[in-house]
Amino acid sequence: MAAVSGRALGPYQSAVVRIGFAGTWLFFLLREFPHRHELYGPQGPWSWDLAKRLIASNHAFTVLMWSDSALWFEIVYVLGVLSSALLLLGWRTRATAVVFMVGVLSLQNRSVFMGDGGDNVIHLMAIYLVLTRCAQVWSLDARRARRLGRASAGRAGPVLWAVLGGAGAYGALTGGFGTGWLVAFGALWVVAALWWTVERYEPEGEGRAVLDVLANLLHNAGMLVITAEVCLIYATAGWYKIQGSRWQDGTALYYPLGLDYFTPWPGVSALLAGSGTLVMLLSYGTVAVQVAFPFTLFNRRIKNVLLALMMLEHAGIAVLLGLPFFSLAMIAADAVFLPTVFLVWLGARASALRPGGRGAALPGPDRAPEPDPEPEQGTVGSAV
Repeated sequence: MAAVSGRALGPYQSAVVRIGFAGTWLFFLLREFPHRHELYGPQGPWSWDLAKRLIASNHAFTVLMWSDSALWFEIVYVLGVLSSALLLLGWRTRATAVVFMVGVLSLQNRSVFMGDGGDNVIHLMAIYLVLTRCAQVWSLDARRARRLGRASAGRAGPVLWAVLGGAGAYGALTGGFGTGWLVAFGALWVVAALWWTVERYEPEGEGRAVLDVLANLLHNAGMLVITAEVCLIYATAGWYKIQGSRWQDGTALYYPLGLDYFTPWPGVSALLAGSGTLVMLLSYGTVAVQVAFPFTLFNRRIKNVLLALMMLEHAGIAVLLGLPFFSLAMIAADAVFLPTVFLVWLGARASALRPGGRGAALPGPDRAPEPDPEPEQGTVGSAV
């Protein structure tokens, strides 16, 4: 029990997941900025009235239903871009993770027919990230905690939460939230206020220790849900493929390589489709890796090999089939299984590339002690 409540497990893994999904959504929003009105806004084929009727039946959450004005849509879209960038950098992560989630859910639920499998993964992970302490390393919050001693020091945090509280109160008074979402956002705001109060007036007391334990439990539960979600995605994808006749005869990959929509490099696609042996090996290999991966989690070496293969597979999908954001979302999800030793090494190399870098990450909250060669989970950094 002490191992679960005494520290937030996987600080490097949660940071990579945070950076991966925030970056993926940010790049998507920026790429689609010229087409935002057709995708999610008032000029889209899925009109505001149609969206309102659907949401009235499925009770999905989106603040874009608060108003049908173009100005309100622009505000929400820009906030989605800003929150993605700030979450990527790890600035005031508790608050920006909530705004990031609101932006993702609002845009995707506004036009439910615009997404693909990658959007579904981002949709789920945006919710799970709110539960995690994903800024303990590789974030501006961790750097501020190292410099000032407290990650929540300064006035920006309280001001940001006050603005969020005002927006939440407006949504509650106008009926913009369902009962479930109103309770969830109210609980987040109350917990944030309690945390700030305890950290300001009793930073070393028993109250702070209790909050740390609860935050660690919530973080670890969130990380467990993320890992289970990734396993479920691959298990269901693999077992559904097994039932398909085209996957059974090894020709499934051939067909998308002949569709104009999925051939950004027609010459390369034609070359690959022309080799029946290669198509068969890739089709069978995809099914085998996806079905086997959840069963390899307790064997570190085999798991790492299959993890590398899956990431290479998604990189190939991004290039050959022209689905970069789907692939980025899946690679970000896969990153939760990356070994801590590798992530620490990667952080050291990244630090060496920074101006003034010394070839290794600086000691402190965003630099854990050198890990043991065996463990899969990293040591805890500063509380964020």
